[in-house]
Amino acid sequence: MRRVLWTAAATVTSAVVLGMWFGREVWLGMLAPLMVATATWILAERVHRESPERLTAVLISAFAGKLVFFGAYVGLAIAVLRVELVPFAASFAGYFISLHMIEALWLQRLLVSSVAKRRGA
Repeated sequence: MRRVLWTAAATVTSAVVLGMWFGREVWLGMLAPLMVATATWILAERVHRESPERLTAVLISAFAGKLVFFGAYVGLAIAVLRVELVPFAASFAGYFISLHMIEALWLQRLLVSSVAKRRGA
C-alpha cells in the first residue's frame, strides 16, 4: 500500500505542475490511469497473498475490464467533456505508459520475492 501512496502522490504532484500550463486536460488524462493502476495493484497484492495461483487469471480478467473502461473513458472525455485533444492525449498516454511500467516493475518484484520465499522454505 505504501508504494501506491507514493506513486499517487508523485502522479498528482506532476499533474498539479503540468496542469498550471495545460489545464484540466492534464488532470483528466491522469485520473483514469492512476485509478486503474491503483485498483489493479491493490487487487494483485490481495490475490497474490490469498491465492497466488489465481493471479494470472485475475490479471487477464482485469485487462479485459481495462480495455472497456479506458475506451469508455476516452470516448466520454472527447465527446461529452470536449477536451482539447493534444494535451489530453499526451497526458493520458504519458500517465498510462508510466503507471503501467511502474505496475509491471512492482509485479516483477512481487513474483521474484514469492519465488525466493518458496526456494528458501
